Amino acid sequence: MNNATPPDAPPPDATPPSVPIETVHEIRDQCLCFAAQRAARRLARRFDRLFQDIDLTNGQFSLMVSLMGKIQPRLGELADFLAMDQATLSAGVKTLERRSLLTLVADDDDGRVRRAVLTSAGRALVAKAVPLWRAEHAKLQAEQPQIDARALALLMAGLG
Repeated sequence: MNNATPPDAPPPDATPPSVPIETVHEIRDQCLCFAAQRAARRLARRFDRLFQDIDLTNGQFSLMVSLMGKIQPRLGELADFLAMDQATLSAGVKTLERRSLLTLVADDDDGRVRRAVLTSAGRALVAKAVPLWRAEHAKLQAEQPQIDARALALLMAGLG
């Protein structure tokens, strides 16, 4: 085995190359991913505070709202819809399941596949959260009147 340093590798004590500050500013000011992540974290904290009194997080609210329709999605379908990885979704589902807010049922065609279904307690909690969400969303829209929240949400939904 050859432990020699490749000829084009910098010496181990060399200062790593730097990125010009103009590039840093370009990324800060133009990168959609960076901006979306920052905005998402701010909004998540805001809605976490909003739902705190009803013992709900914004992530749990989103997951539960996704289950309010007549469709009982497979966990993989739910993860895809929420743009979450399976492990994160499973952790969230387990938390809600322990609180008896949702239950997992076996698929009719394949017993190995599980589908998430809100319980009546889960549906009641979402119903309690919706007026809070509406009021906070209206407040957010009033703070940013130049932004059409619906149009922005549709735009972001199309990214990916």
